[in-house]
Amino acid sequence: MVNVLAIVKDKKGHLIPNLNKSDFELTEDGTPQQIRYFSRETDTPLTLGILVDTSGSEQRMLGVEQEEAKAFVRQVIRPKDLAFVMHFDLEVELLQDLTSDVSRLERAIDETQINNGGGGVLPGTFPGVSVGGTHLYDAVYLAAHDILKNEIGRKVIILLTDGVDEGSKETLDQALQMAQNTDVIVYSIEVVDRRFSYGMMPGPDGDSVLNRLSKDTGGTVIRASRESDLAEAFQEIAEELRTQYLLGYTPTNTKRDGAFRKIQVKVNERGYKVQARRGYYAARS
Repeated sequence: MVNVLAIVKDKKGHLIPNLNKSDFELTEDGTPQQIRYFSRETDTPLTLGILVDTSGSEQRMLGVEQEEAKAFVRQVIRPKDLAFVMHFDLEVELLQDLTSDVSRLERAIDETQINNGGGGVLPGTFPGVSVGGTHLYDAVYLAAHDILKNEIGRKVIILLTDGVDEGSKETLDQALQMAQNTDVIVYSIEVVDRRFSYGMMPGPDGDSVLNRLSKDTGGTVIRASRESDLAEAFQEIAEELRTQYLLGYTPTNTKRDGAFRKIQVKVNERGYKVQARRGYYAARS
């Protein structure tokens, strides 16, 4: 069974919460698939990771990020849900492992602090991730592989970052493939401090990086260039998590060749847009 979480919006971007199984069409590599399982995912347990960029570019915005992230956790996490907190800069560190205790999550969010260089704020949690820069790709890879891989139900990563990676051991493709292999949806809040970046030499394109991580996994990118944008970004994610559909199908292509299979989900209503992951990697024999 391949599971696909989908969000549907109208032309104005309003969420559509009341569709039925018969409203959806799903294809894999262009071949129609029979949707065998369907549900509206309002109560299914959620496993959530909050990944915070603590490199120097986030210094002015970090305080607001912390307050809004804590408000989001208080709003979204229920007793049957689990969440963890991780930060990344010169290293990747797990500040709080999976828990449903909101107070512990809030404390971990408060523990994030900016690292402008040197040897890192605290000893790294994951071995071999310690050399120079902003290890965004490593953080996504490790969150998916080490924490979310064996979890069931809905799995989501929220990235708070400008999208620029420096020094990761893993590549963007490797991080994305691990997220896809573990059925993780990546939401990116692109936190860009214009005052920090003004006059600096152009660097890697954070927009394109976050678009690949999010859109290919069924999430979205929300740009936050002002402090007030952060509250709206978290609220948008919270609303989407309450308005998901789960579609399950058994692929007609039974080859166990490890190949990437493209998924496309459509609804019958004209003008509706579906947000869902763009594919998965088949198992190998």
